[in-house]
Amino acid sequence: MAVSEEESSSASRNNSRSPLPRGGPHYLAKCVLKGSVVLQVVYGHIRSPSSKDIVFGKETSLELVVIDDYGVLQSICEQPVFGTIKDVAVLPWNKSFHRASPQVQGKDLLLVTSDSGKLSVLTFSNEMHRFYPLTQIQLSSSPGNLRHHVGRMLTVDSNGCFIATSAYEDRLALFSVSSSSDADIIDKKIFFPSDTEMNTSTSIGVPGIHGTIWSMCFISKDLSQSQPSKEHNPVLAILLNRKGSLLNEVLLLEWNTRDKFVHVLSQYAELGPLAHDIVEVPHSYGFAFLFRVSDVLLMDFRDAHNPLCVYRTSLNFLPLVIDEHNFVDESYRTNDVDEEGNICNVAASALLELKDIIKEDDPMNIDDDSGYSSKSTSNRVISWTWEPNVENPRMIFCVDTGELFVIELTSDSNGQKVKVNLSDCLYKGSPFKELLWVEGDFLTALAEMGDGMVLKFEEGKLHYKSLVQNISPILDMSLVDYHDEKHEQMFACCGITPEGSLRVIRNGISLEKLLKTAPVYQGITGTWTIKMKSTDSFHSFLVLSFVEETRVLSVGVSFTDVTDSVGFQPDVCTLACGVIDDGVLVQIHRNAVHLSLPTTSAHPDGIPSTSPNFTSWSPDNMNISLGAIGGKFVIVATSNPCYLFVLGVRHVTLHQYEVYQIQNVRLEYELSCISIPQKPIEIGIGIGIGNGNGNTFVIGTHRPSVEVLSFKPDEGIKAVAIGSISLVNSIGTTISGSVPQDVRIVQVDRVYILSGLRNGMLLRFEWPSESTNSPMRSSMMAKDEYTPVSLQLISIRRIGITPAFLVPLNDLPDADIIALSDRPWLLQTARHSLSYTSISFQASTHATPVCSSECPNGILFVSDNSLHLLEMVHSKRLNVQKFHLGGTPRKVLYHSESKLLLVLRTDLSDDSCSSDICCVDPLSGLISSSFKLEPGETGKCMELLKAGSEQVLVVGTSLSTGPAIMPTGEAESTKGRLIVLCLEHKQNSDSGSMTFYSKRSSPFCDYGGGEQLSSSSLCSSPDDIDNNSCDGNGIKLEETEAWNLRLAYATNMRGIVLALCPYLDCYFLASAGSSFYVCSFQNDSSLRVKRLAGGKTRFMIMTLTTHFTTIAVGDCRDGIIFYAYYEDAKKVEQLYSDPVQRLVADCLLMNIDTAVVSDRKGSIAVLSCSHHSSENASPECNLKVCSSFYMGEVAMSIRKGSFSYKLLADDEMRGDCNIASSIMDSSSHSSIVASTLLGSIIIFVPISREEYELLEEVQSRIAVHALTAPILGNNHNEYRSRQSPAGVAKILDGDMLSQFLELTNTQQEDVLAALPPSHTHNNIFTKPLFSTSINVNKVVRLLERVHNALN
Repeated sequence: MAVSEEESSSASRNNSRSPLPRGGPHYLAKCVLKGSVVLQVVYGHIRSPSSKDIVFGKETSLELVVIDDYGVLQSICEQPVFGTIKDVAVLPWNKSFHRASPQVQGKDLLLVTSDSGKLSVLTFSNEMHRFYPLTQIQLSSSPGNLRHHVGRMLTVDSNGCFIATSAYEDRLALFSVSSSSDADIIDKKIFFPSDTEMNTSTSIGVPGIHGTIWSMCFISKDLSQSQPSKEHNPVLAILLNRKGSLLNEVLLLEWNTRDKFVHVLSQYAELGPLAHDIVEVPHSYGFAFLFRVSDVLLMDFRDAHNPLCVYRTSLNFLPLVIDEHNFVDESYRTNDVDEEGNICNVAASALLELKDIIKEDDPMNIDDDSGYSSKSTSNRVISWTWEPNVENPRMIFCVDTGELFVIELTSDSNGQKVKVNLSDCLYKGSPFKELLWVEGDFLTALAEMGDGMVLKFEEGKLHYKSLVQNISPILDMSLVDYHDEKHEQMFACCGITPEGSLRVIRNGISLEKLLKTAPVYQGITGTWTIKMKSTDSFHSFLVLSFVEETRVLSVGVSFTDVTDSVGFQPDVCTLACGVIDDGVLVQIHRNAVHLSLPTTSAHPDGIPSTSPNFTSWSPDNMNISLGAIGGKFVIVATSNPCYLFVLGVRHVTLHQYEVYQIQNVRLEYELSCISIPQKPIEIGIGIGIGNGNGNTFVIGTHRPSVEVLSFKPDEGIKAVAIGSISLVNSIGTTISGSVPQDVRIVQVDRVYILSGLRNGMLLRFEWPSESTNSPMRSSMMAKDEYTPVSLQLISIRRIGITPAFLVPLNDLPDADIIALSDRPWLLQTARHSLSYTSISFQASTHATPVCSSECPNGILFVSDNSLHLLEMVHSKRLNVQKFHLGGTPRKVLYHSESKLLLVLRTDLSDDSCSSDICCVDPLSGLISSSFKLEPGETGKCMELLKAGSEQVLVVGTSLSTGPAIMPTGEAESTKGRLIVLCLEHKQNSDSGSMTFYSKRSSPFCDYGGGEQLSSSSLCSSPDDIDNNSCDGNGIKLEETEAWNLRLAYATNMRGIVLALCPYLDCYFLASAGSSFYVCSFQNDSSLRVKRLAGGKTRFMIMTLTTHFTTIAVGDCRDGIIFYAYYEDAKKVEQLYSDPVQRLVADCLLMNIDTAVVSDRKGSIAVLSCSHHSSENASPECNLKVCSSFYMGEVAMSIRKGSFSYKLLADDEMRGDCNIASSIMDSSSHSSIVASTLLGSIIIFVPISREEYELLEEVQSRIAVHALTAPILGNNHNEYRSRQSPAGVAKILDGDMLSQFLELTNTQQEDVLAALPPSHTHNNIFTKPLFSTSINVNKVVRLLERVHNALN
């Protein structure tokens, strides 16, 4: 017997930890792409008093972004909130209302209401690079989204003094911000009406605020005109719709903060169009706009007891009419003097008078030809934004037709008469649901189900600057390793008409592929780019070092070999190179330090000579093993014996320099790496260095250790700080290969040392808060009177098993770093601890940034003996490629034989049909052919099936209009069609081969045989699809074949066909309403379909899926039902049923016993029948819910697959008692990928029982720790358990667990040392899983495997 979801959900809240089913599947859920739909957008000084930050509220996450000088949106951080955001607002900084905490001083705060039932006050921590709660105010007694729960809407007084939040109906709450430095942020609060006042009337005879609150805003007062000591009472304007009324009214409420009560000052209601929003005019102190359908009213609330409409602006733009009116006679007002007024009577009278209003004033009459067009009369403002930080701001607003306008308030010389000026249309696009005007005159315009954009307001016009991608909703997806890039990419149906598109989604940071050379570069040992002058903006030379050769290429429109003109020694292997002075280059090789001055033939700023000048320096009877160039000096090291030399360069005569020795010191240990900051590092005196003269460098040794050294010519070399490297695994064994391969000194808000080890690990060292002398001596054998500081090891991460190289993206000390190991990662240096994200590119041995005028953000990778020139696409917050298709793409399949995508589209604007199936080239996005359905027919589903040796496409359609499902869930009486299509191909001899063009001409030209573009590097940018008419020679691809869809068979069905799936390789299943049929193809060439047997459910069938003999049917109420088909009897029988009611969104079978199902309420669950024996199967047997996970988002498509990178085998990384081995071994057939309506992609990774128990214990501690608990106040266990029956195990939350990797080692130990909530209560049913402390290393290694595989 199925139970309701409400009962199961409430029951689940009574059990904080559920027993694990023996042998059941265990999963860890990780969101690899957070939702892209933006529901709220706010602007403020969030990170610092001077920062200009934008915050996106995305229902289940918060994203902080900025707009750069070019109008491109850059993501700073994105953070899951483990809850559902209701509204977001900014509490501006007010010097009269502040806290003593220096972390908050001068910064704006973020206010968020959510389903936690709390108002959360957040601040941004620059140290942790994320939002943290300062305080949380309880708004409702229980979490959820009930109509009477306060928190649905937020508004803030423009002075930053008061906050208001309302419920959907009947209630609101007001808060005052504390002006005391030692008090909480919130000083006073009041709920209106209180529980005792719910059924009472106000003093003027109005029945409270019973009704739906549509909008609200404060009517601010000018604090500069009031006495500082006098406490002022806030006035709140709300737009209210009373039950049964067609008119909305404005109520003005005043909060008497001293006497602690709220009362209604006045009401305002006017006959005419429906009012839907009210917004205060900034700095006007009494004026507000009332937005109505087809017009805008300027309201004067300066006398709150006597509200007036002083100006009306019509939004019916055909013709454009802006009239000034006095609406005293047409409006109705009730003030606090009128004791007998009753707004209900007025509303009733107004409804009667609506019949006599002229047609133009009635927005409901849109079919009358004598009035305006229906488009004109439906004009209403859907979004707006104010010009920031000006005394007389202008407003930009968008109407539902997609047009943008500017509205401005002006007044006469004495300020008595106010007028509203409306501009002509500035821009027309999609209807934008959110607008934000930020400093720099940039406008962020965001659509609900399509891409947004950044516009710039210049010279009275709006100009397009960049795209803001929005891939929601994802209606279907297909996982394909199309380009053989060793990780799957996703083809997704995104958006709705007219913004429908097919998106190619890849994991990792996006790179635009510009060039790939032939694989002729064997034996590369190093790559560097060099500037001619340290002040140059662009690089001048690219240096390639081979085992016994060095080549120097010029960087520019063409890459030309200029080795001879530069003066580098060509027959040696270069160890390091760089610029030491303007026009003076240094090459370090095994035998010498070689200094050269390039000629003008190599660079315009070179010396005017036919050959370059050069000189060199060599150590006596020793070979150089390492070297580095930076500032005005050179560092080289030797081995056997081990010496460190500091060299300088001085000018002798014109174009003549010499290299001389400044210092040398004998070393106890051989050096493994050297790094010199290219820009001076300002290190504070408190941590050991205070000169900042650019004579600081860092070394890695074979001890192993990292050491910060500095020198002065008159004082010698001294050790400033030492970081010892001694790493052990969870069983106490020393980890081998812990010698530094590369090292960098980084300065962001603090100075720290970053090191990559030869075993693929990353380390972060910091100066301790209190200087402690190192117990270790420096590697220098000379006596050092200065005692170095002992560096603190903050974080340890493993990114692979091959040596980790560090490549900064530029010369600045805060530059982000590319970390190369098994594959490239981007390391964000500004983040706390170690934070890195995968780059969407293959494993590379070397990389170097390439900055030229043609390619300012280029990166040169060496991989598979080829050079790859790529560009870091900062404009792409999502690694997504877009193919605009039109209509609404509903289903997508990949046809492997033709290598084409088959896309089912609906809502087409074609007069001949509204739905079709088209063939799309996944490389270019071009539609090669399509099959149109009949007029009035809508495609619903499709599947590629086997018909003998042939593969056919079967399509299910609807021939009916109107709803397909009754309110009860039963199927309506409808008709559908089953269509069989054949894919046929013929040689395309007419057009020959297709020609594509790269977006820009390649910056490379011929050198050493010339470089050829490969087809895999073309059209990798989303802009390439719409800009194929670029200059340059066309690159021909291999001859293509044309594929067409041919109708082979069609039959009518008694119901809409919503689901199809293959069965046992010789059958297929098709649904029709609440019935489904087992079908087969007859053994003839006609491909006729024969129905063999059928089954029926009580409600509309939504999904069908099979695995071997098991059939899983998902309907819109009874959930998942298992069936079996008996071939001999040609009969379908029900086996098992779902134990809970469930509106199924999608379902798949992992094996014959286990189903994974997503529902329309945001949950995903794993159901199994393995606890039943096959002999006891019966319709009364329920499936068992093994585990569940509340996502807070509806997953419309779930697939088997990994969408992750295939990593190299790594025995050492599995060495900790086989921890993470199941993650490593999980194939694409055991992981689950889910895509949601919000545009998220979530992966469910199978893990072992032992791994589950360990991570569940860790999760329980992370979820309650102050640093990692849900920032909106949700109980994490309660949130993830919603819609779940009691006693069901929870799928682990990878987003919660991944926070553990963002902590320092000390913080990680603190989190694991704390007892979880279950240990702090006397729960006789809960047995501690880990009586002893949890090993930090074991947890880190396990989570690293998840992060490296999925991120």
